[in-house]
Parts: sequence; structure tokens; C-alpha cells
Amino acid sequence: MQQYTPSQQNLQTMLSNLNIAGLKNKILFTLLMILIFRFCTQLPLFGIDAYEFSKDVNNNLIGFLDMFSGGALGNVSIIALGIGPYITASIIIQLLTVVIPHLEQLQKEEGEAGRRKISQYTRIFTIVIAAMQALVFVLYLLRTARDAIMPDVNLFVFSLGSIIILTAGSAFTMWLAELMTERGIGNGASMLIFCGIISKIPVYTKLTAQLVAPERALQFGLMILLIIFFATMIFIVILQEAARKVIIVNPRRQVGNKVYGGTNTFIPFKLNPGGVMPIIFAIAILLFPTTVIDILGKTNMANPTVEHIFRTISTALAPSGFLYNAIYFLLIVALTFFYASIIPNLQPKEIATNLKKYGSSIPGIKPGKPTAEALDKILSKTTFIGAFSLGIIALIPSMTCSFTGISTLHGIGATSLIIMVGVALDFINQVRTNLLPKNYESFLKQ
Repeated sequence: MQQYTPSQQNLQTMLSNLNIAGLKNKILFTLLMILIFRFCTQLPLFGIDAYEFSKDVNNNLIGFLDMFSGGALGNVSIIALGIGPYITASIIIQLLTVVIPHLEQLQKEEGEAGRRKISQYTRIFTIVIAAMQALVFVLYLLRTARDAIMPDVNLFVFSLGSIIILTAGSAFTMWLAELMTERGIGNGASMLIFCGIISKIPVYTKLTAQLVAPERALQFGLMILLIIFFATMIFIVILQEAARKVIIVNPRRQVGNKVYGGTNTFIPFKLNPGGVMPIIFAIAILLFPTTVIDILGKTNMANPTVEHIFRTISTALAPSGFLYNAIYFLLIVALTFFYASIIPNLQPKEIATNLKKYGSSIPGIKPGKPTAEALDKILSKTTFIGAFSLGIIALIPSMTCSFTGISTLHGIGATSLIIMVGVALDFINQVRTNLLPKNYESFLKQ
């Protein structure tokens, strides 16, 4: 019988685990979708000189948007809009679900069929938003980045064709994200944003090395900044995994000669129930109006006063500005509370009803309405701590970049760190979930 070393045994175990519940196929499918996405980011629009447009990527806002599109915007590719329209549409539909009774009924009472209908509404709205953003982007090319358009191109054909292609590219990106969510590992939209951020790290590293090489003061500032980035990652992991466990006492039931139940369980209330979604939603909400204002501020308007107003607002709402960070912080806090309020398994009334139905209770609290009120207080406190912690963590690295003068790492600040760490943790947790059948199988064989 062949003997394996401990490392070889661990490798054999890992390889065998990959086949559990199709985990290997899911990972390979996810990688395939990412490769297709990365390939499409390199396919430029017809009639565009990507090199000329890349000069505008140095612009604060364009560079920030380019990072989340994985370079697709900088290359003026067919999927330059990225996953942004889909995320924006998802936010608006989720907000409307709270306001419009029909959508709320579809989500809560219609089950899987209702959720499929809401998904269909989201897809349709994505196309509408993508067409609007494509129009704004083409206007930007025509009025601000005219040098990037080749001189022998018919402008009408270019404009109409670009709007159609960019809208179709956004729909294609949405399709990739939904396929990844359904048949792969992790949330598809988050994974695409994660890959986009990762792909820009070598560029930011090169620019930072060129910036700090001549000056010792900047080298010392870079060391401080990297320490803060590392500490931020630790706090993000703690925040993502931290939870308030509410003890639940379950009743004993006797069936024949056997007694079931009677053991204590708990309900985990996470400090950050929304994960990375509040961050992604906050960016999507904030960047769309700031992009439009930035484009209008750079166009040559007939009225100089109006042009000056737009330029002033555009400067104030730059990603490194105080006003941008203040609005960004408030959006993160508000969206964390909003996301906690719409998660199905975090509804205090429903939890209290289910506990009363099965005879379970929280020690020292009466079943029914008192339990719902107690759970609501716990959820409010944990969400408050998580929301403000997430908002503060999101601002510290960006403020440190401004303080140290290393502007090249502004794009890869706390926003990117939170998304990268959050998506990585979500990926690991989903892998663990897929490995649970193997654990149960091993337990049953003992």
C-alpha cells in the first residue's frame, strides 16, 4: 500500500473535497466567466483611439471609475459601463420594494416566482440606466475627449452605434454576473468588481514606486500608509465576522422513548449584515450624479456663470474631496440600516412569531411581542455599531493618503480594501458551505 506524507495527504484531501457538490465545476465556471469579462475589457469601441483617451484616466473621477470597471473604461471597451448600471438598478428596485406594495408582495409572499419577476424588472431597468449612462459617456467623448475619436469617423454613426454597443455590453456584463451567482461561487457582481480592483493593483504599484523613489519623506509616508492599510484589513475582517449571539432556549419533546430538543441554540446578529453591498451601493449612488456634473463642468457652455457653478460642484465632489467623503460616509450608514431592514432572516417580528410557533424563547423575555421588541433593539444596536464602524473604516485610508501626499493610492483606499476583503471572505464562506456535505458524510461514517 502506497504511503503518503502529511502534505501529500492534505493535497489529496483538498482535491477530493473539490469534487464535493460540484465545487470544482463551480470554481472553474467562475474563472471562465472572469476570463471572458477580462477579455471583453480589451475590445475597444469602433472609431476610438484608446491611447488618446487613456490620458484622461489620470483625471481623478475617470481613474476612480476605471478601477471599478477593471480597466474597461480606460480602454473605452465595449463593456466600458461595467456592472454599474446593474447595481444601480438593483438599488432602485430594492428601494421601490419598500415603497410600492405590489413589489413588496412579490418579494415576501410570492416566493420564488415573485423573486424571478423582481429580477426581470431589475434587468429591464438595467437596460434603461445603461442607455442613459451610454448617452452621457458618448456626450463626454464628443465634447471633452474629442481627440480620442478618429478623424475619419462619421459622428452620427459613431454616437448611435456606441450607445447601442455600450448598452448591449452592460447587458452582457449583467448576464455574466447572474450566471456567476447562479452557477458559480460568490456574488457575481461583487466578484467582477473584485477582479476589476485586483487588475489595477500593478498599475497603482508602479505609479506609487515612481512617485516615492526620489523623496525619502514620501517613502516614510508610504510605510505609514501600508501599515494603516494592513490594520484596516484586520478591522474589516473583524467587522465582517463579528456577531451578537442571542441565546434561544428550545423545548424538550418526547417521541416514544426518545427525548428531542432541550438544547440551547443562538441567533447571530452580524454587526455588518450587508457585507460589502452598502459600500458598492454607496459608490453607485454617488458616482452617477458626480460623473454627470463632472462632464457638464468640462463642457464649453454658453453661459459662463452656469459653467463655473458646474465646475465648482465637480471640484467639491471629487473622490478625494471633503464633501464627497462626508456624503459617502452618510450613504454607507444609511444603506447599512436599509440593507439590514430588508434581509428576510433579520425581521424581528417574523423571528418572534417562529420562536413562539415552535415553543422556543429568549431567556427572561416573554414570547410574542416582547420578544420582537427585544430583538428589534438588539438589531438596531448592532447595526448602529456596524454602520458607523464601516463608515469610519472607509474614510481612514483615504484621509491618510491625503495626509501623506501619496495620491497614487487614493483609488485603492478603504473602499477597495473593504470590497476585496469582503468578497474574499464571502468566497471562503461559500466554499465552506459547499464542503458541509463532506463533513456530514465523514461524521455519519464514524
